[in-house]
Amino acid sequence: MTQTTAESQIPLGVRVGQLAAERGDRVAVVSGDVARTWTELEERTNRLARALEQRGVQQGSLVTIGVPNSVEFVETCIACWKVGAVPQPVSSRLPALELQAIVDLADPPVVVASTPIEVTRTVVDVDELLHASDDTSPLPPRISPAWKAPTSGGSTGRPKLIVAGQPGTYENFSTGLWRHTPDGVTIMPGPMYHNGPFTCSFSGLLLGSTLVLMPRFDAEETLRLIEKHGGTWVYLVPAMMGRIWRLPEDVRTRYDLSSLETVWHLAAPCPEWLKQAWIDWLGPEKIWELYAGTEAQAGTVISGTEWLAHRGSVGRVLYGEMKILDPDGNELPPGEVGEVFLRRTPGLPPSYRYIGAEARKRGDWESLGDVGWMDEDGYLYLADRRTDMILVGGANVYPAEVESALDEHPLVASSCVIGLPDDDLGQRVHALIQAPRDIDLDELRVHLNERLVRYKQPRTFEIVDEPLRDEAGKVRRSQLAADRTR
Repeated sequence: MTQTTAESQIPLGVRVGQLAAERGDRVAVVSGDVARTWTELEERTNRLARALEQRGVQQGSLVTIGVPNSVEFVETCIACWKVGAVPQPVSSRLPALELQAIVDLADPPVVVASTPIEVTRTVVDVDELLHASDDTSPLPPRISPAWKAPTSGGSTGRPKLIVAGQPGTYENFSTGLWRHTPDGVTIMPGPMYHNGPFTCSFSGLLLGSTLVLMPRFDAEETLRLIEKHGGTWVYLVPAMMGRIWRLPEDVRTRYDLSSLETVWHLAAPCPEWLKQAWIDWLGPEKIWELYAGTEAQAGTVISGTEWLAHRGSVGRVLYGEMKILDPDGNELPPGEVGEVFLRRTPGLPPSYRYIGAEARKRGDWESLGDVGWMDEDGYLYLADRRTDMILVGGANVYPAEVESALDEHPLVASSCVIGLPDDDLGQRVHALIQAPRDIDLDELRVHLNERLVRYKQPRTFEIVDEPLRDEAGKVRRSQLAADRTR
């Protein structure tokens, strides 16, 4: 596949070469103590691309990438695009059996990993690939048939691949959706194997922003890096927002965040109190939220300014279509809670395809499993995931609402609410909380009494020492519930 002169047909690998020609010795990406200029990024990824070809990677191949957040992760993805292959990122800490299940789906010629791991494919690290080729010259232009193929286990824990419907061309990054700027600085604390951090990081980088990629999230370090690099753009999930907000005030306000223009949060419901706190701190015009799935059939966006007029909403539909259906498939009027269904705008090509799963569908409408409602103005409000809802004596309890109330308590660092079997009520609300072992549960119940009706309040509590959500703000409630009902 050859490059045309139209911007919409610029292969992503060629785009990196263009930026290298324009920006040369300016820094492109930083992670920890390692930095690469645009020239270095171009030359190293050309070497990596040739090494991948030597190991059987071709246009259209999926390449499983188990490399932690680092400059090397970014380089490996770009090298894939230069070959015309599809980056297929996974957590570098996956157990061998889980990684093998993903490899069986992806069928990659090679797995790029940071540590040795036993799977039924050739496993190489980035240094090994670099040693295989010293040719830094550009490769022939090639377009990946899909620009990414992240994984998702969903609530079942069974892996699936979500292969993007968009090819690896620059047009996918020049829409302006994410509010990146060509000379901006993107601060990315999220794990790159998740779709949100992956998409947002490369959207900024390929526009020309410098990418500051954190090896792992740390609340104070995020603020320090914003100040140090003059960060203009930062990605967060609500769990990160909560940890930053809970820093001692003299620590949180110690750093100069005046360079920040845009703060995006997504991937999980954000408690109203926490969002309000960030709006009060940084200003509503800087706070933005997106609701969508990796599948990208449709999505909503809302600014902090809009949110103040529509508290709790995740915004109006920006692309694609959405509607709320009852269990029989009937569309519900504004204000009534049902399952959220989405579809790609008719006439456009599919936005994704699954490997290893089937979509939950009603006709040409699909569900990600979320429950919510729309107001008269078309603003969407989410209640929770359909599979996570708890039925207490016939009444619906949405875990996100209970978690929001729990997380507002100053001693609760994080929480997860699940439903456990109950002989009387069918299910009871059980709360796992990351909190000091000596937390006063009676005082916590008083706190909840002021925020939740009685049937929504946890009947039982379990104190844990570690965060309940992963680096991307995700939690597997179904697995936590299964572990407690065996």
